Amino acid sequence: MAARLNPLTTLTAAGAVLVITTAAASWAVSLTVAAGAVLLSAVAGTVRRVLLAAAAIVVPFWLSLLLIHGLFFPEGRTVLASWGPARITAEGLTFALEMGLRTAAFVLVLMVFSFSVRVPELVAALAARRVPPQVGYVLASTLLLAPLVAARLEKVRQAQESRGLVVGRGLGSRAAAIRLQMVPLVLGLVHDAGIRAQSLDARGFRSAGPRTSYTQVRDSAAQAAFRIVAVLLALAAVGWRIVESLSGGSLPGLSASGLSLSGLSLPSLSLPSLSLSGVSLSVWSLSVLSLAIGGAG
Repeated sequence: MAARLNPLTTLTAAGAVLVITTAAASWAVSLTVAAGAVLLSAVAGTVRRVLLAAAAIVVPFWLSLLLIHGLFFPEGRTVLASWGPARITAEGLTFALEMGLRTAAFVLVLMVFSFSVRVPELVAALAARRVPPQVGYVLASTLLLAPLVAARLEKVRQAQESRGLVVGRGLGSRAAAIRLQMVPLVLGLVHDAGIRAQSLDARGFRSAGPRTSYTQVRDSAAQAAFRIVAVLLALAAVGWRIVESLSGGSLPGLSASGLSLSGLSLPSLSLPSLSLSGVSLSVWSLSVLSLAIGGAG
């Protein structure tokens, strides 16, 4: 069985993929990233949980995109259908599709990371690099928030059902049950937060100075090199996107013809166009490899 990767390696890989996907601004790249995330979760055996969690976030967002941009896109010119002020335009649907795919790629990549990383190892790796403990706590709390809420909600549901609450199959019955469960759920989470704060203070969470950890996280020179390469590729993609935007959306080449220095005429210089999609897919391949090895441990 392959050794688990350092959690900072998988975090860097996921972050690089998100940055490059944003810089690419291409539906093809977003679709490839989303498909790769689903494939990776299938290999890791978490595809059902990843898809269910992603659907809870992506589906409402897609519906809002279709409602806002599909019916009321001001830049739309090609009208497919209209009902009063609402117009379905090809441009609006295209924009909604691109934004929906990009959001789906983001959510799927983050879900794959959250279901594959071990939070104690991530916190220990951050502490070993002298990252402020508040940062590690916020990151760990974010990754553990959904499981904590789900566990607390299950306890509330079991307690109420033991007291005679009957939840039917109808939508109205489920809505009424949710309304009754929200108050004890929120109060329980607030109570847990207070207990957690007291535990952190008792362990010197806010104290300065060096810290030790029982969790030993492995690292290697190859992983450190991978993290550097991933960050550099992400920065290069962002830089290229900025240059492309400043040049009016296209970079056929940077010409220096006609430039003379000390009476010498310089030949025309050109900057070859760089395939941003190719860079994105290359980084995605490396990221998939790193996450797959990490999830195999």
